[in-house]
Amino acid sequence: MQAVCVFAGSAPGNNPEYTHQAIQLGNVLAKSKVRLIYGGSRLGLMGEIANEVLSLNGSVTGIMPRGLLRGENVHQELTAFVEVESMHERKAMMNEMADGFIALPGGLGTLEELFEVLCWSQIGIHQKPIGLLNVNGYYDPLIELIKHSVEQGFAHSSSENLLIVANDAHTLFQMMSAYQPERPEAKWKHHPTGKLDG
Repeated sequence: MQAVCVFAGSAPGNNPEYTHQAIQLGNVLAKSKVRLIYGGSRLGLMGEIANEVLSLNGSVTGIMPRGLLRGENVHQELTAFVEVESMHERKAMMNEMADGFIALPGGLGTLEELFEVLCWSQIGIHQKPIGLLNVNGYYDPLIELIKHSVEQGFAHSSSENLLIVANDAHTLFQMMSAYQPERPEAKWKHHPTGKLDG
């Protein structure tokens, strides 16, 4: 992997381990000479990982829609900063630039970005690794929800394999580096009636 897109909270969270693992991930990316692509903020976990990569002379690209430039407090020391018109353009550019994705703990924005790349993987738009840095079990409820959706017949069992999950940055990066894409399963299956079930 030459570039990884990281989704993360613009707040630090209530547990110092969130910040610690964000810094550890930045350390791993910089020392592995992997470019960080992220949302461009200097706040929260987003700022922590960017600061760590930059402190080790690594490369960081921030991408931010014009409407968020004031509210998200743009990081002023990035290697590159790209201003786009919309969230859709931001996410499309992230997908184009990145060789993989990692979600750190975060709020609704982080979850939305994570689920979009998961959906894109499910339907075959990309075959890039998607990592979940499950610090202190933060994402345990989400993992259980995905399992529940499979058990209730709303998702294919392969959905559970779309995520690469680890509790620490070093292990997660090693697992993602070894990732081999599988043939995507068909999302839609036929009912006996001949209708499609999405």
